[in-house]
Amino acid sequence: MRILILGGYGVFGSRLAELLSDIPEIKMLIGGRNIDRATQFCDAFQGAASVTPVQLDRSALEQHMDRLAPHLVIDASGPFQDYGENGYSVIETCIRFKVSYLDFADAAAFVFGVSQFDQAAKGAGIFILSGVSSFPVLTAAVLREMSKTMEIETVQGGIAPSPYAGIGLNVMRAVIGYAGAPVKLTRNGMQTTARGLTESRRYTIALPGMLPLRNIRFSLVDVPELQVLPPEHPTLRDIWMGAGPVPESLHRMLNLLAHARAKFNLPSFVPLAPLFYKILNLMKVGEHRGGMFIHVTGHQDGAPVERSWHLLAEGDDGPYIPSMAIEAIVRKLLDNKSPKHGARAATQALSLADYETLFEKRTLYMGFRGMPNKAAPLYRQVLGDAFDGLSPQVQAIHNDTKDRTWTGTARVQRGTGLISKALGKLFGFPDPSDQIPVSVQFTPLKDGEKWTRRFGDQCFSSIQTAGTGRNDLLVAERFGPITVALALVQKDDKLLLIPRRWSLLGIPLPKMLLPSGNSFETQLDDQFHFDVKISVPLIGLIAAYQGELEPSPKT
Repeated sequence: MRILILGGYGVFGSRLAELLSDIPEIKMLIGGRNIDRATQFCDAFQGAASVTPVQLDRSALEQHMDRLAPHLVIDASGPFQDYGENGYSVIETCIRFKVSYLDFADAAAFVFGVSQFDQAAKGAGIFILSGVSSFPVLTAAVLREMSKTMEIETVQGGIAPSPYAGIGLNVMRAVIGYAGAPVKLTRNGMQTTARGLTESRRYTIALPGMLPLRNIRFSLVDVPELQVLPPEHPTLRDIWMGAGPVPESLHRMLNLLAHARAKFNLPSFVPLAPLFYKILNLMKVGEHRGGMFIHVTGHQDGAPVERSWHLLAEGDDGPYIPSMAIEAIVRKLLDNKSPKHGARAATQALSLADYETLFEKRTLYMGFRGMPNKAAPLYRQVLGDAFDGLSPQVQAIHNDTKDRTWTGTARVQRGTGLISKALGKLFGFPDPSDQIPVSVQFTPLKDGEKWTRRFGDQCFSSIQTAGTGRNDLLVAERFGPITVALALVQKDDKLLLIPRRWSLLGIPLPKMLLPSGNSFETQLDDQFHFDVKISVPLIGLIAAYQGELEPSPKT
């Protein structure tokens, strides 16, 4: 199969070529205006597939079709928002030469308008699929899965790339181009417009039982979902999609520019795209993790229901997700499974099961969260379905909302430095001991629990509640004026408690000084076992204690 990839040496095109590199039956023509970049990419390419550099301009594709004779054309160039009056010239050329076509288009109007070529594509015996990427293919697959059990009425979603993923200049041009410009969407059941990047929301992407992303700021973007998904869900009355680029300081600068353009009717800031492109690709700080979420509300059997889907992408695997939809279609073609002829948005191209197969060998994880139940025990609220995967004794200690006490023995270590001793005394941590009786009383409160720990004749307590705001889907544990937000992570047979944020009287404290430590709960010899270690950067160990607990007999 000969595949012509327009923009094949760019961000999305090159990643697609890499995903297809293991298929010897494929010959990829890496096309673009810069033959040096195309040649450089092909020289460095490794894999069973073959690659050939081709110099061409997408506007003059017709002149090269007979010579190149591709079986499939993939447009990975963009920005699709700027294709102008002849924006569909590549599609029209493919129809004339009866060659099927796929693209990475992220422009809502472009993808929505592709259906005008439906009859022509059917007449040519080819398929034309537009928007074959995470937005909207993965979003559409998630919503179809959710719609099996509910009527979807509102949708909000967002994508948060890793700061190390890197984006192409054309993507930045597209984002800057619609900053402050009208974006078509459905709101209150009516077609209307909002201004790109002028509306922002915060969200925590948290797959049950896994380390969540930090709470992220998302801003409205012009993506295909806004126009192509409402017709597929008749009950849908609101849809909002955002992006969460980091660092947040740069994100907020984009928000300010968008507001300025909208308020003062300024021209597009596209000339600033190269500057933002350089800054964004230089400011690679934070965790090398990304993600995506879809949050919906609606009705099930007449009752209100709320559900969310979360995707976590670890390390270098996340940046490949946008290219995986086309990868899957190409592999299906080689297996004689072709999309139906015609021209349309690619929303029906893949199922969620197709993505599960694509994610299997990578550090990409996805799952659902059900409707929040504030009456459930605290840890069950935060962990969701992952709570049922905990060991029986760990479940037992947390699966209760009544006053209860567990007792046992513990070993205690304390830091030896002057500052660590002072902090240990401030928090009320017990003195060092090789073996000491311990009890933990759990007292239910309106929004959580009070934990009163007694080590011998020494006592200290904390209050745990479900986090809100930037601590959403974390457990907020308050020791006097200090609150530490903990992620609950299920790993092997342990429940890890990982500090993510902290504050003093509600004022955020520096992340670089955030207490850390390998703290976990597990089951050993049919007993509940705890292992807590609290350290502070530059200071060292404050306190550590390990031991076993069992339910105290009821009186």
